[in-house]
Amino acid sequence: MLNKVPEITAFFWVIKILCTTIGESAADYVNVTLGVGLIATTLITAVLLVVALVVQFRLDRYVPSVYWTVVALVSVVGTLITDNLTDNLGVSLWISTGVFLVLLLLTFGVWYRTERTLSIHSIVTTRREAFYWLVVVVTFALGTAAGDLLIDQLQTGLLAAVLIYAAAIAVVFVAYRFGLGATLSFWIAYVLTRPLGGSLGDFLSGDRSEGGAGLGTLLTSLLFLAAIVATVVYLSVTRVDRTERVAVRR
Repeated sequence: MLNKVPEITAFFWVIKILCTTIGESAADYVNVTLGVGLIATTLITAVLLVVALVVQFRLDRYVPSVYWTVVALVSVVGTLITDNLTDNLGVSLWISTGVFLVLLLLTFGVWYRTERTLSIHSIVTTRREAFYWLVVVVTFALGTAAGDLLIDQLQTGLLAAVLIYAAAIAVVFVAYRFGLGATLSFWIAYVLTRPLGGSLGDFLSGDRSEGGAGLGTLLTSLLFLAAIVATVVYLSVTRVDRTERVAVRR
């Protein structure tokens, strides 16, 4: 099995933010605009995610179209997990943020204790891939809770939330350049890109009366879906994010 995760390039972060943004806007569109309902939307997207994961696990290498389909679906499901806890079960965003943070740290702990590495450049076994996707799901749920907490509970404006999380990621990048470990830097940035993308989705789709851009959830979802498809096609053709290609060059 070759490494199942793409090389971390600028394209990785661009498409990650695109996926997180569409996760927020698509979940809102299906749940609210179409009136499907929170529970039904969660069940439908969860089934789609399971199917995509089955395909992903059956592969022996990284395939951009499959990998990023899983990420996009995880983004939607992660958003809905937090929304269900908040809207249907009345769980405080403070509590859900804390619980998901603890769960993430525990998952990292078990992953490291079992595999002795948290590097995404070593996802070459089924067990490591299972740990990887479990962490990804938790990061999306955590990012959703943290993003909603900042906007809803702390009364932060939509655009202000985008700028705050963008600044936080910039700080992580600077810290990485000054010696913060690559693995730690990656996972901190990975968590932060979820509320960044979610806040961006809320800003673009939100009504202008609420400080948003007024594009609506459907138009926002379609625009970002088109950008995702275009980027995935580019990566599939150029293969610039294939780790096995990097290994050959070295």
